[in-house]
Amino acid sequence: MSEDIDPELEALRKKKMEQLQMLVDKEKEKTSWPSTTIPIGDPNFQEIVKKYPILLIDFWAPWCAPCKMIGPILEQLAGEFQGKVVIAKLDVDQNPGVASAFSVKGIPTMIMFKDGQPVERVTGALPRNTLKGLIERYLHEDQL
Repeated sequence: MSEDIDPELEALRKKKMEQLQMLVDKEKEKTSWPSTTIPIGDPNFQEIVKKYPILLIDFWAPWCAPCKMIGPILEQLAGEFQGKVVIAKLDVDQNPGVASAFSVKGIPTMIMFKDGQPVERVTGALPRNTLKGLIERYLHEDQL
């Protein structure tokens, strides 16, 4: 019976199984993404930016009142978008290199990265719906 198996059909089956396994692996990886904001800084900046295809970085400082206002919102959004977007927080006082490289002059400043490249920047203590809309814009682009 096994002699009757078409080699071309067997190759197609094997290729399809590999594709399905890649999808499963990708989903497993996404569920291991953080559900809270993560710290990012000068030492691990490149690694984090390369690791996550859609990344929102909040440039902030502990003494900044508007930064403290949006902190809980960003935590909520990190949980809501787990597996799709990662939200990172960069303390500008502790990490002047990255802040300077992106010409961050006022905080809070948030920069959206897509595939390792900065694509949008917003400044100020923005409302939850505005921040959620920013994230969703890049998710929808990703799905087109």
